[in-house]
Amino acid sequence: MSDTQIAGTKSVDRLTKFSGTDLDDLCEATESAITEGGGFGWLKPPPRQVLENYWKGVLLVPERRLVVGRLDGIIAGSAQLSRAPRNNEAQAFAGSLTSAFVAPWARGRGLGRGIVREIECLARELGLAVLNLDLRDTQRAAINLYENLGYRRWGTHPAYAQVDGGVVPGHYYFKLLEDEPAPS
Repeated sequence: MSDTQIAGTKSVDRLTKFSGTDLDDLCEATESAITEGGGFGWLKPPPRQVLENYWKGVLLVPERRLVVGRLDGIIAGSAQLSRAPRNNEAQAFAGSLTSAFVAPWARGRGLGRGIVREIECLARELGLAVLNLDLRDTQRAAINLYENLGYRRWGTHPAYAQVDGGVVPGHYYFKLLEDEPAPS
């Protein structure tokens, strides 16, 4: 899936191995998103080696898939699709969309939407019927994106996360993938 815009070429890819500057690009985009409060769980960027090990580890977990968004060939964001472990047959029909972000310098170009749509396509291909996600109340742009893409809020946790010394609520969402046909 690729689009060309005035600001550059964007693309969304399923990443199964790192090549070229992928790992460095992904770490830089992650650091930038964390610094701007874009979620991802970390409140401040960890040491680079920790990030590199994290991303290398993501590609090793059989129940995880990584989707990245690129702007002019540079990784600018990503999301992960996590499936239940093999021993959890009762929840094998559902996946979780996790760790989604777009670096601040690449926002506003539809990259986040493209990444989420690719996660949904991947989930359908894997036979999943439901996607779940959760995020902090402070992530207003992400909340707007998911709600516009048909994710339904089913609950709010009033003490979801602690940020800058204060407690922040978090919201839980789901989407039934059969409610919407796969894009052709």
